[in-house]
Amino acid sequence: MEIYFDNSATTKVSEPVKDLVVKVMTQDFGNPSSMHMAGVHAEQYVKEAKENIAKTLKVTPAEIYFTSGGTESNNMAVVGSAQANKRSGNRVLTTSVEHSSVSAPMKYLEKEGFEVVYLPVDQTGAVQMDALKEAMTPETILVSVIHINNEVGAIQPIEEIGTYIKSINPNVVFHVDAVQSYGKLEIRPKNGKIDLLSVSGHKIHGPKGSGFIYIKKNTKINPLILGGGQQMGFRSGTENVPGIAGIGQAAKDCYENLESNVSKMTALKDYMIRRFGELDGVTVHSQKGTAGAPHIVSAGFLGVRSEVLLHALEERGVYISAGSACSSNHPAVSATLKAMGVKKELLNATVRFSFCADNTREEADYVIEQLKELLPMLRKYVRK
Repeated sequence: MEIYFDNSATTKVSEPVKDLVVKVMTQDFGNPSSMHMAGVHAEQYVKEAKENIAKTLKVTPAEIYFTSGGTESNNMAVVGSAQANKRSGNRVLTTSVEHSSVSAPMKYLEKEGFEVVYLPVDQTGAVQMDALKEAMTPETILVSVIHINNEVGAIQPIEEIGTYIKSINPNVVFHVDAVQSYGKLEIRPKNGKIDLLSVSGHKIHGPKGSGFIYIKKNTKINPLILGGGQQMGFRSGTENVPGIAGIGQAAKDCYENLESNVSKMTALKDYMIRRFGELDGVTVHSQKGTAGAPHIVSAGFLGVRSEVLLHALEERGVYISAGSACSSNHPAVSATLKAMGVKKELLNATVRFSFCADNTREEADYVIEQLKELLPMLRKYVRK
């Protein structure tokens, strides 16, 4: 028996996406920059994907640009916009709970002479609005905020943040990392005053190596990849047409079934949290219901190191994550958990369970039963 509870790391490609990707790879494989009909057919897939995605966000297709995934989109947004706007100031605001694909570019900006302010969060992982208001100055040129935290599922008040910063300075660029929220929440960039929005395909049952960035018309941003001038010069390089077609199909599918999918995932999340109450020494870091992401449960298991529990469950056919998948190969203390004030003894004892709409209560029951057997055994070997 295999149970995949690591959908925040990656998702299984859906059948419609798989069929479309294979068709584009084997039949309609032309270069969209070519002038012959094979190129025209390939270009049509790119156009259709833009239209599908734009509809989900209520924006124009011309504002959608394809990338290799969330990391590239985040790097483009953070570095590209900071560099393009540095004549207006050198202050950048972000949170202390960002994904590494934002926090690492922020460290790069610091080396380049920018002043980066890392805003604190409360015990749920939500940014402290008072701190944001205090940090806003005339020198602020960029605010970058993760929408749903990838480790604990905290939801940031994006519309409140965007409305506030634009009321102070309409020229401040507002970037949102929506890698974990796209396909899980309704997102309207215009309502949230969002200028840049990052998304990854493999989090929504699309192919790996696919992603996009929404760039609001007239937003000042420098391209990071130079070359043939594809995508209006914002992202050079021959378009990954199979990946683009795939993410376009995945976007269409997940938003056509958004209400049903979110309802299933939220119910499973709340059920899982409720059943954790049957176990000793478990602290849940995620919030129930709509207060938190529908698909993420982060929990600390006192006295059991996260990697040990991960591999013990793996031997029973259960796949979970020890925090962010992007850092799982090099486990370190979670900056997110530290920022939330999680107790020291739980920092290296926390794992993440993340769901998709196909997961079931029966799977959750199996995981709970395995934990009931494993936890007492694993705690016997705790270092004194």
